Amino acid sequence: MNLTRRNFIKAGLVISAGMTGLKHFINLNKQKTSIYGALKKDPLGILDLPEGFSYRVISEVGKVMNDGFLVPGAMDGMGVFSGGNGISIIIRNHENLPTDFSRSPFGQTNSLYSKINPNKLYDQGIKGMPCTGGTSTIIYDTKKQKVLQESLSLIGTLRNCAGGITPWNTWITCEEVTVKKGYSLHDEDKEGLKKNHGYNFEVPASKKMQITIPKPLKAMGRFRHEAIAVDPKTGIVYQTEDRPEGLIYRFIPEKKGDFSSGKLQALCIKEKGISDTRNWKDSKNTIPKNTKIETYWINVENPENHEDKMRYEMHEKGAAIFARSEGMWYGNNEIYFACTQGGRKQLGQIFKYKPSRYEGTPEEKFEHGKLELFVESSSKELLQHADNITISPKGHVICCEDAGGDSSIIGINKKGEIYKIGDLNEDTELAGSCFSDDGTTLFVNAQWTGKTIAITGPW
Repeated sequence: MNLTRRNFIKAGLVISAGMTGLKHFINLNKQKTSIYGALKKDPLGILDLPEGFSYRVISEVGKVMNDGFLVPGAMDGMGVFSGGNGISIIIRNHENLPTDFSRSPFGQTNSLYSKINPNKLYDQGIKGMPCTGGTSTIIYDTKKQKVLQESLSLIGTLRNCAGGITPWNTWITCEEVTVKKGYSLHDEDKEGLKKNHGYNFEVPASKKMQITIPKPLKAMGRFRHEAIAVDPKTGIVYQTEDRPEGLIYRFIPEKKGDFSSGKLQALCIKEKGISDTRNWKDSKNTIPKNTKIETYWINVENPENHEDKMRYEMHEKGAAIFARSEGMWYGNNEIYFACTQGGRKQLGQIFKYKPSRYEGTPEEKFEHGKLELFVESSSKELLQHADNITISPKGHVICCEDAGGDSSIIGINKKGEIYKIGDLNEDTELAGSCFSDDGTTLFVNAQWTGKTIAITGPW
């Protein structure tokens, strides 16, 4: 995700890019085309979609929720869980900072702050500037295409970017920061943050209006998290790190479904001399497309990562570098993830990781997991600024672009061929792509304009 706002985090991120596919799947003259047919101009000026598709805005920043708080802004990653009988439980991230008053669930003057139980805040921040990252939960009826309930479900964290669903009906939400306790929100302030940040948190999917007591999942590592994906067969959690020189991690819990303890590891490529997957112009090696590459994993000795040097230390030990890995999703028995700046033109890559039959066990030495470069972009007209991804009912990768006023929803079939699903006509990125349990509805966010959108059609 992009970070250009305020001066809260002093180290900025470079502009993100995207990925690509085969040219015959999209018109290079920039006509809006799709395997579903040409896109129709939206008379409301929000989202262009093909014939047979429709959308509705189901949530907007600043509106009053059922619990009395305001819909937080900076909507980002989302996950959907089945509530039975056409009911979807949507958990939505908010990439908020304490200085984002206009996007706060407490209002621009913090007038609603007194309503929150302080024990439900992970970090109270400083006086007048509480930490406002976290999650909200929407209960949505896909049969009636109607919101039934909306409320806060986690609060007091920072920059909750993406995350991932678990097989036991919880959402892992990820902080995309590595700031420490005592960090000052403004240089002139003597007071700083009350706790370290850079953790994952678990939020249960529930129809009840409830705010989760925040507990950082420290064993999963402290770094600039983006997204996670859980292999339901093993319970192993794969994680992305949004850095130009980031790593791919996996977390093997001591007990399946319990993230409080376990082993954190970093991905390595077994072929000698290959440790950089970015395929940049100055890269010492090139990762070929559609070639399965054998991998292995090495232990992270210090998951707490106090000095934010874990990626450098692990690379020295052999861990492979990835160019800003962001969205991640489990589907088709594989782990898919997007690298925003990968490729010779730094327009993005999509990788697939196929776990070993012995993943995470001592027998893994006899059969390793395989990494494959699935898509690499060479033309921003096809797909740019790849970010959140999910898997459609057809088994296709559905990708949100983070391209400001030129963001689209893109599909990639199993052959790696790209097609366009929709064009957003607002000056913001798209985020949070995920499908309802019944496969009828795709949910996405228009992040900085503060809208959550439900899209129906012949998925």
